[in-house]
Amino acid sequence: MANRVLTQDISESLNGAKAAKIDINCGTGHLTIDKLGATEQLLARGTLQYLQKQGIPRRSANTDAGQATLALTARDLRQSGFRLPWAGCGAAYTWQIQLNPSIPSDLAVRSRGGNVKLQLAAMVVTRLSANTGGGNLAVVLPDNAANLTANHEAGAGNVEVEVGKGIVGNNTITARSGAGSVVVRLPNGVAAKISATTGMGKVIVDQRFAKIDKATYKSADYDIATTKIDIDAHSGAGNVSITTK
Repeated sequence: MANRVLTQDISESLNGAKAAKIDINCGTGHLTIDKLGATEQLLARGTLQYLQKQGIPRRSANTDAGQATLALTARDLRQSGFRLPWAGCGAAYTWQIQLNPSIPSDLAVRSRGGNVKLQLAAMVVTRLSANTGGGNLAVVLPDNAANLTANHEAGAGNVEVEVGKGIVGNNTITARSGAGSVVVRLPNGVAAKISATTGMGKVIVDQRFAKIDKATYKSADYDIATTKIDIDAHSGAGNVSITTK
């Protein structure tokens, strides 16, 4: 019997939540996340594809004292034989999820091999962890973020991170790939200190950041700036690029 692709639709009520902790693990599938419409009174809505032999993804949701917790997890699909970690980037299914843009969210997303694309510019995200075992990772971080910690990691694919405009406070961004290229785009004029390394590729850093040692670069105003970003960017084999947009 063919392992058909099936679909589950989800719709999670806001239930008076003022903040959210959201954990999404799509297994070996692709994942895209963007925002709900501004007037929709939901925490999340989406379409989750899954293979028939997997079964319906697991879902857990509750709200307590204004704190919403949502977990979506793909069921394991047992496979025989050795499988390289990046073999899933031609994933057979996709999860498409929209999140409430006005609820401050602690967001963790994972794919074991698919591509992950996060369009968070219009959202309120307090912390982000994004990981894929073998696919590509493309993230647009929130505009007007404050004291954001955002970690991005790909086992073999490319990592692209665009920092949102209007960022304030002390912010930390990690972007790492085992083999792919790593690109971080910063708003013009933001103060930053950058650690940029690669095992085999090239390191390319915008000229407004002065090189202060073998792997560290810093803007002239970093030490006195009230808004700044610390960046750790690394690739095992690809190029690492820090640019200003």
